[in-house]
Amino acid sequence: MVGQIGGLAIAYLCGSLPTGYLVGRSAGIDIREKGSGSTGATNVWRNLGWQAGLLVFAVDLLKGAAAVWLMMFLGRADNYLEIWAIGAGALAVLGHSRSVWLQFGGGKSVATGLGVLLALSWPVALSAFGVWLAAMAVWQTVSIASILAAIAAPLLMWGFAQPLPYLGLAIVAAGFVIGRHRSNIERIWAGTEPKMVWGNGSQQT
Repeated sequence: MVGQIGGLAIAYLCGSLPTGYLVGRSAGIDIREKGSGSTGATNVWRNLGWQAGLLVFAVDLLKGAAAVWLMMFLGRADNYLEIWAIGAGALAVLGHSRSVWLQFGGGKSVATGLGVLLALSWPVALSAFGVWLAAMAVWQTVSIASILAAIAAPLLMWGFAQPLPYLGLAIVAAGFVIGRHRSNIERIWAGTEPKMVWGNGSQQT
């Protein structure tokens, strides 16, 4: 029990790792003062280029997956392993958006949430990423793709007959991620949400 509780704390701290902020600082800027103010991969991509954006995406994904994998290792002999795993996943997602290192600010938890899905069920994660890619191909708008992937995640958990606790986490996490996109939804509705130009990460409206 002590190990699992410690694992939950580590999961939150792992999710809290402010990747985008640190990458921005290494480039001499505070990413929170640029663009959308998010520390996520998209804002980093737009302000520092695709290489920095992909780096942030990869690390944010891995920290979500690592938090769950660590908990699975710590609780491998526990009858409540699924509960501990979703607890770690939830805290990693929360940590990314409410980082203790950034006065409880952060990103929108899309990449970290995908990493959590990857650790819980790789078919669900790859399918959700496929939804994201398809939406990007149609709308070229990261926020639309992220929202649709978040909506798809619980449906995919159900479709792949994953454990009920995993489905519950997917529902809660999807709601959290969509809530983090409130300002994006307002801009989508107003027709002012920027699209992504893949060549250099700049924006077009």
